[in-house]
Parts: sequence; structure tokens; C-alpha cells
Amino acid sequence: MECGSRYTWTLTFSFLFFKIFIVLLSKYGANSVCINERETKKRIFHTLFSSVCFSHFDISLQRHHMCCLILISLFVLYVAYRIYQRDNPPPDVNPRGKYVLITGCDTGFGHQLAIELDEQGFNVLAGVYNKDNQSSLQNKLSSKATVFPLDITKSDEVDAAFKLVQEKTNTLHALVNNAGIDQEAPIDWMTLDFMRNMLEVNFFAQVQMVKTFLPLLITKRDSRVVNLCSVAGYLAAPTMSSYSASKYAFEAFSDCLRREMQPWGLRVSIIEPGFMRTPLIEGHVERMRKIWNESPVEIRRRWGQDYLEHILERRSNNFFIYLAEDPMKVVNALQHAVSNSQPSIRYRPGWQSSCFFFLISMIPAAIADAFIYYSRGRNVTPDGVIRQIQS
Repeated sequence: MECGSRYTWTLTFSFLFFKIFIVLLSKYGANSVCINERETKKRIFHTLFSSVCFSHFDISLQRHHMCCLILISLFVLYVAYRIYQRDNPPPDVNPRGKYVLITGCDTGFGHQLAIELDEQGFNVLAGVYNKDNQSSLQNKLSSKATVFPLDITKSDEVDAAFKLVQEKTNTLHALVNNAGIDQEAPIDWMTLDFMRNMLEVNFFAQVQMVKTFLPLLITKRDSRVVNLCSVAGYLAAPTMSSYSASKYAFEAFSDCLRREMQPWGLRVSIIEPGFMRTPLIEGHVERMRKIWNESPVEIRRRWGQDYLEHILERRSNNFFIYLAEDPMKVVNALQHAVSNSQPSIRYRPGWQSSCFFFLISMIPAAIADAFIYYSRGRNVTPDGVIRQIQS
């Protein structure tokens, strides 16, 4: 780039020098009569300055027009491509004889996805955390579906699930890692065990599922792993450090898995929803109050009761939770990733993820920090900070 820039400026100055020489020759030739030497110098300087400035302005204007033309062309091509995608969607795969394993089918996304894929014709293998939910889900599915207990954090249950699946098929069309937990607390309040548990469920257990079932996924090309992540996997917010850490890790793992398994033709899709109307967004206030009550006295004194009540009130009146979206948007994305012949690498279902949080994640960090801080409404100063100021 540096050589090209020097070459361009060399040609530019050569052209300007030639142009100035011609202008000066025509104005101040042998037959020109000037008043005095000072006037001659002033006229030469004026001609030189005008030639350089206007020539450089012309070149800059041409570059500006060229950049605008390129950007407009790329935008038009992108719009045309999206219209083409909409009008000519890739076909779905034939579900006959294809097995799909889904974790966390007790409620929410996994529960509904199992029903949708079963109706579509896939052989659904649905894992449920609570054994009491096994029969109720089985009654909603066809006879070719299998519902079984599965706690993804227990190696013996994961191994038992592998044997169960292997008895039915040697080829797994898709693994949907849907199981997970969400719990919030400021970093100073939480224990290391709290964070370890979050990472154990939302990351290490997911990794174990992938590594265990990978042999069944790569027996044929075009199998896929679908990982349910979150907007917290690309945008970290206050009180969500443990959850965001687990989702950031899961996103990175998914990207590495996709690139490493490319020779095998394994597809890996990541789902990044915002707040959805599921049981996952419920009960946060009670759990955070419980964490506060179990915190050491010095931590509670450092932050103060007013700060706790402020955090809980802000959580209860969260604008995005109030406008939580239809969970079917996530189910449709999961279903597309499983059943379509050309699944996307990333899905951001709903306006929160695709139109708001993703844009916030792209702006400079200092601006994003200020926006997140002031958009959360009135902020309460911790008691420890007040004491520092007063002292």
C-alpha cells in the first residue's frame, strides 16, 4: 500500500509541476511586461497556490465520488442478494430416517422444537432434566420419538444417552445444545462456586456433549451442531458476568469447532436471541436477593441495602424483559438450522438481538459503556463510595 501511495503522489506532483510550468510560461514569457519584481513574485505565488489547491481538490473529489459509488454498489448488491434469498430459499433436507438429539426439552425452546421437528418427520431424541416431564412430553410426540432423562453435567447420564442413541442409529443428523441456566449477580456478590456452576452447565457440559456425540455426527457429511447462545455472548452487561463469560466461551468454542471440522463437512450454527418469553427470564429477583442474603456482612455493608433494592427494582422494570419477544422466533431459527440444506452460521432472532444489541456491540467501547450506564435509569451510589467521598 505504501509503494502504491508513493507512486500515486509521484504522478500527481509530476502532473502539477508540468501544469504550473505551462501556466507560468504562458503568463510570464519573454513578451510579458510586469510592473516590478515584487508584483511578478506575487502573481507567480498566486498561480502556484491556485493550481496546487484546485488540482488536489479535484483529485480528492474524484476519490470521494469513487468511494461513494463503490459503497452504493455494494449496498445494492447486498439488497439484491437478500431479495434473491427470500424469493429462492434453499430447500430443506429430507427428514426421513434422520435422528436429532435435543437437550433441555423440559420447557421453552427445546420443548417446542422437539414437537416441531417430530411433526416435520425427524426422529427426535429429547433429553429432559426433570424425569417428571418425560411422560408429558412423550405424549405430545409420535411413536418414533424417544424422550429420556439427561442431566448434561453428569458424565454417566451423558454416556447412557450415547449408548441409547447408538442403539438406534450410527449416524446423528443434528445435535442441538439447548440446555442451560441463567442467573445474575454483581461480581463482588457472587462466589467462585457460583461462577464455576454457571460455566459448568453453560460451557463445559456443552463441550462434553459435543465431544461425546462427535463420532456419530461425522459418519456422514452435512450433519450439524446447533448451539443456543445469547446476545450475552457478544455484549456483556452489568450483573451478567458469569452468564456472559459462559456464553462468550461457548461462542468461541463453536467458531473453533466449525473451522476445525470443516474437512468433515460438519455444520455449526450459533443462535443468539435476546430476551424471550420463557421461564428462563423468571425468578431472577428472588435468586439475587438470596445471593445477597448469603453474602458476607462486609460485602453487604460495602454496597448497602439501598443499592440492592435499586438493582432489584431495575431488574423488575427492565424494558427489554417487559418487551420480551415470542419464543417461536428462536424455535424457528433452531428448526431452520436443523432442517435446511444451507443453515446459517449465526442466527439473531428478534429485533432485540438483530437491530439493537448487535449494533450496541459494534460501537466504540467507551460510547457503549456510557450508553449502558445512563440508559439504565437512575443510578444509586453504593454506601462504600459515599463513605469515601465523605472522608
